[in-house]
Amino acid sequence: MNSRLVLESFLRDRQKPTLTERIEQDLSAREYFRVVWDTHKTAIACVYPAPFCAKDHTYIDTTNLFLHCNLPVAKIYDVSESHGIIVHEDFGDSLLVSTFQVLSAEDGDVLLKSAIQLIARIQASTPQAYKLNSLSSRLKFDKLKLAWELDFFKVNYFNNLKNRSLSEEEDRCLAQEFVEIASELESRATVLTHRDFHSANLMIDNVQNNLQIIDHQDARIGSVTYDLVSLLYDRVKVVPSKEWIVEKQTFFLKEREQCGLERIEQQTFIREFCLQAIQRCLKAAGSFSHHAFFSSESRYIVYIEPAFQIVLQNCQALGRFKNLQKIILREVASIRSQFSPSNKTCSLYIRV
Repeated sequence: MNSRLVLESFLRDRQKPTLTERIEQDLSAREYFRVVWDTHKTAIACVYPAPFCAKDHTYIDTTNLFLHCNLPVAKIYDVSESHGIIVHEDFGDSLLVSTFQVLSAEDGDVLLKSAIQLIARIQASTPQAYKLNSLSSRLKFDKLKLAWELDFFKVNYFNNLKNRSLSEEEDRCLAQEFVEIASELESRATVLTHRDFHSANLMIDNVQNNLQIIDHQDARIGSVTYDLVSLLYDRVKVVPSKEWIVEKQTFFLKEREQCGLERIEQQTFIREFCLQAIQRCLKAAGSFSHHAFFSSESRYIVYIEPAFQIVLQNCQALGRFKNLQKIILREVASIRSQFSPSNKTCSLYIRV
């Protein structure tokens, strides 16, 4: 499907200018274009790969929920089910991840705390999600979903990226530990989560200079720690210090209470945070492996070792998952040997 031609047809139907500017997107099946919507006003047109039903569309449903709860997301201007298009507010081009690179540590920390405050506000919206019967309240990080993500890591990292399988004994032990992780996290799934809350999914709008949430269509019920884990650990090249993580956890727990949410004892929160960090970072390593193997996006490889280090660090903090620890230690050693100064020609992965 030629997305630009579909969009131009839609714009003609709406009697809008057909001039469009394609916006580069990070490995999405959707395509985004900036269009002229009203006089002196632009909008973003999201073109999906196929027509859809608006009432069952998670992006539309979650947007309506978030706006109802006064969360900062783009207003929807128009929807065409037959064209597979959603037109929404234009926040500009400033992603938080890019802004961090040009700010001082102090200014960056102010923005990071603003992002953490948004997580607390999303969780405070949980009752409204259920009251409105939002699609997000009917989706959950249950055992099946969590286990699928862990298996996604195993298949994409070992079978695809590394072109080798675990031994039968390692695979059996790892499967048991994955069931344990998934089962425990399912029991902790109690609040609304964005599900992909990191600095590449937050924008600074070009009018009010405030943080705005994007890419929220996968919102679902999950652990109280889920979005914070994602924000603090996703796509890092250097593993954050324990002291820095604890500082952000403490700030988040205070923000939750400011939003009227129940108090959580910090040590209880930290244990759940460690467990969620293990699952999320394994899933992220699976995604990086998938992109590197199937899309030849080698830029994602740099994030795999830090993700493994975070998994290892949190396994050790909990004193659990010995088989996983052994496997991850071996993989970290392998990655480091492959990228050592004396081995400049080798690659992390093998394409066959």
